[in-house]
Amino acid sequence: MPFIPHTEEDVRAMLAAIGVDSIDDLFDEIPAELRASGLPTIPEGLGEMGVGRLMQQRAADDGQPLCFIGAGAYEHHIPAVVWEIVTRGEFYSAYTPYQAEASQGTLQLVYEFQTMIAGLTGMDVANASLYDGASALSEAVLMAIRANRKSKSKRILMPVTVHPDYRRVVDAIVRNQGITLEFVPYDAATGMTEMAALEKYAGEDFAALVVPQPNFFGVLEEVDVMTDWAHANNMLVIGLVNPTAMALLTPPGEWGEAGADIACGEGQPLGSPLASGGPYFGFMGCKQEHVRQMPGRIVGATVDLDGKRGFALTLQAREQHIRRSKATSNICTNQGLLAAAATVYMALMGPEGLRNVATASHANTRKMIERLTDAEGVAQVFSGHTFHEVVLRVNADADSLLRALAAQDILGGYHLGEEYPELQNCLLLCATETKSDEDIERLAQNMARIIGRNSERPVCNKLKPKNPAQYGFNEE
Repeated sequence: MPFIPHTEEDVRAMLAAIGVDSIDDLFDEIPAELRASGLPTIPEGLGEMGVGRLMQQRAADDGQPLCFIGAGAYEHHIPAVVWEIVTRGEFYSAYTPYQAEASQGTLQLVYEFQTMIAGLTGMDVANASLYDGASALSEAVLMAIRANRKSKSKRILMPVTVHPDYRRVVDAIVRNQGITLEFVPYDAATGMTEMAALEKYAGEDFAALVVPQPNFFGVLEEVDVMTDWAHANNMLVIGLVNPTAMALLTPPGEWGEAGADIACGEGQPLGSPLASGGPYFGFMGCKQEHVRQMPGRIVGATVDLDGKRGFALTLQAREQHIRRSKATSNICTNQGLLAAAATVYMALMGPEGLRNVATASHANTRKMIERLTDAEGVAQVFSGHTFHEVVLRVNADADSLLRALAAQDILGGYHLGEEYPELQNCLLLCATETKSDEDIERLAQNMARIIGRNSERPVCNKLKPKNPAQYGFNEE
């Protein structure tokens, strides 16, 4: 329990001063039926040995399965030194660096983080991180509405190849602010955003176009064409990118003739483990001309009166620092610890190390595709180029296949059918630099055996949803 310095006498004195008999009286406006009456399902406290045993048991229950799931959360090797440094007290327990004179180490680390993210994305400036990739995209949408002076609308073009969870989060955050998301379908053959579908919106008033790279299917979008099209139609461009891929691919700041206006994404691949769903952190960068519309905080470098280099919070356009009506966002903190881990990770790996991780991930994915599609009943769905994820259609019930693989301690991919009804029995699989040839062979052999066992009940279909346009399925 946290230390609370008040004695019983202190508490009684304070209650008497405000004219109530007990702390519960302070909450008497809450109806009794809504109040918690204890925590009956919570067990009694355990001693140190008991807690250790319980945690070991829970870890054993989770196991260490061979993981081929990506879908926005990626298993990368994290050098041991990363979290040895980040869990030092100076970083692990530090909070918002309000007092620059007492927070130079934290401020310098955030400054280095911003510099690396700006370099990785090709943007002029980056902020001090955000909650996660989905909320970062939401903030990018809000920022684009504010920043695009040529647009009078509150409309955003968003491909359905953007992560489904990200689309849901963005919708939840912006829909009550009068902002409309218009979803753009993908081409059923390539898995890329359909340019013909984009052309239908030419000349209309939209604040921005979101461009994912790679998209949710792992396919590389035609980012140069999409960026130039958007700018020709007076839209800003929001690049939603995988940071590991940016070590190999053209960064958003260099897309098309003028580059994307805003870049954002999920920073988890940069040194954060797959820890039961998080925590993760988001990153964001933009062109210099839009910097005052960027949410969160920015750390800048300066010199003191003696000419020594120092760091300070430069822009803090959030409600905690300025009037609420003037704030660009209500973000009250950031995922500083995860951003610190990313800083150490990127500094340790360097440009060459990041390229090696990206190259090895791509190579392993190519091996996985070739090995799995050698088997009867497995085929690659899209012809578009991929980075480290791929969509495969299997001649089996995908959910049953995944359960059977899980019984062999293999997480064999993500079934796309629920989010994309036209992709029933299609799996999204990922291979990073952590996968060996033996790992891929183990997946391939088990998958072939399970599909072969069920081959007398083929279920491979191209099912169309009731509303194809909603999911981007090409009715043609």
